[in-house]
Amino acid sequence: MLNKLHEDLKGIDIRIDEPLKKYTYTKVGGPADFLAFPRNRYELSRIVRFANQENIPWMVLGNASNLIVRDGGIRGFVIMFDKLNTITVDGYIIEAEAGANLIETTRVARFHSLTGFEFACGIPGSIGGAVYMNAGAYGGEIAHILVSAQVLSKAGEVRTIDAREMKFGYRHSILQDEGDIVISAKFALKPGDYTLISQEMDRLTHLRQLKQPLEYPSCGSVFKRPVGHFAGQLISEAGLQGVRVGGVEVSKKHAGFMVNIADGTAKDYEDLIAQVIARVEEKSGVTLEPEVRIIGESESD
Repeated sequence: MLNKLHEDLKGIDIRIDEPLKKYTYTKVGGPADFLAFPRNRYELSRIVRFANQENIPWMVLGNASNLIVRDGGIRGFVIMFDKLNTITVDGYIIEAEAGANLIETTRVARFHSLTGFEFACGIPGSIGGAVYMNAGAYGGEIAHILVSAQVLSKAGEVRTIDAREMKFGYRHSILQDEGDIVISAKFALKPGDYTLISQEMDRLTHLRQLKQPLEYPSCGSVFKRPVGHFAGQLISEAGLQGVRVGGVEVSKKHAGFMVNIADGTAKDYEDLIAQVIARVEEKSGVTLEPEVRIIGESESD
């Protein structure tokens, strides 16, 4: 099968048994059978067509910022969109490919004096992941500005989904239910003042630096916000800040984050998440629900 792969996908950057911890924000994750970096949509379609023909599972990893990949890794193809990262501006519309960096996209908006994207100026990750998760911060979210997204189905078909069809909710979109993958997205912004946009982005960046443990690898905010509560506050009140499993710790700076401080593993993250959920429920009666996606196989699988 490897010979057929090299023959059919010649010229595409594909790495065999590549450790995913080299690419995740958490710095954990076992190997992917095949890690692919398509340079354009043509290469992407070749990979998906080959995988479907050979009955090999495939998935897109995005920028792997709000994600934990288990220590056993991922079978089949893992596709990374790092090279599919073009950002274009047409009037008040920004179109970005799925692999475009979300923070960089907000800077492009600022350069063109377009307002509406400032809320995302400090959110790590990709455009594709942001649309998939309806990423948001400081009162803004992707649902407020998305016009449409071009998506790839599991069958390899490309179609456009209007924002009204996305069924956006808190950290949710219809893509999570259907399994479609974002290829690109269009956002409608408004004309603004460059200086005011810059000041707002500087303010939000400063707030993030003050509150969040950006100096360590992490998966971002671990839990969804419970109705009527704040996850970080509940975790703190349960006396969990600084609690550690293996190399992963509940951040002393922000209880809603878990940081990899000493070569932690995905299992360390999962065990700590389970411990936090149990302790918070015992203390407050509130059941925390993870926001972070956990994928792949454990080492024992």
